[in-house]
Amino acid sequence: MPHSSRSFADIVRSRRSVRGFLPEPVAASDIRAVLEDAQRAPSNCNTQPWQVHVVSGARRDELSARLLEADRDGRTSPDFSFDYADFGDGYYLQRAREQGAAYYQSLGVERSDTRGRHEAALRNLEFFDAPHVALLFMPQFGDGVRVAGDLGMYAQTFLLALEARGLSGIPQTMLGFYADVVRESLGVNPEMRLLFGISFGLADPEGPASTFRMGRVPLAESVVAHDTPGVLDEVS
Repeated sequence: MPHSSRSFADIVRSRRSVRGFLPEPVAASDIRAVLEDAQRAPSNCNTQPWQVHVVSGARRDELSARLLEADRDGRTSPDFSFDYADFGDGYYLQRAREQGAAYYQSLGVERSDTRGRHEAALRNLEFFDAPHVALLFMPQFGDGVRVAGDLGMYAQTFLLALEARGLSGIPQTMLGFYADVVRESLGVNPEMRLLFGISFGLADPEGPASTFRMGRVPLAESVVAHDTPGVLDEVS
């Protein structure tokens, strides 16, 4: 699949987290090209601390089955904590709730439908039917924050490289909740920590969540400009 002729701004603004994929596998040459682009991501002292496991085919199906089994058994093993309670009662929690409400509404799942919401969440462990998933592991240096930042830059480059080639992906924190299962299934060194995964492939334009979109808050809610006049002025 050739590189897109679209502008960088268009690629960035068109990228979205897709939650429904077609089953057709991506050509190995395209996966390699995406990985080569992602390899150019910056990192602290050029440590390039990411270890990426790309899983497809029968191994992908086996991993999904093991993740679903772990969920049924209540066996979670996150390497990093993540709790909505940590968001407090402020705007971070509000944004998370708005995202959840909009997503479940796009699926036709009522807020009171606990079973339906859980089944929708389990789609993460089926990789939303994507033919490929990339699991992003990292070593533990210090408190891990800077290394995780490096992986974040790698992941964003990976996602934009997909978009530039007409492909789609979704970063999934939920996959990191089953780190031991993933390590055991793929034979990963126990010292490598699983941050999250990215399911990817061709987006399903007819999928139940195909119309789901989330906007972004105004710049003024995220950016403070110091002696930089005009940056936060609204464009008419």
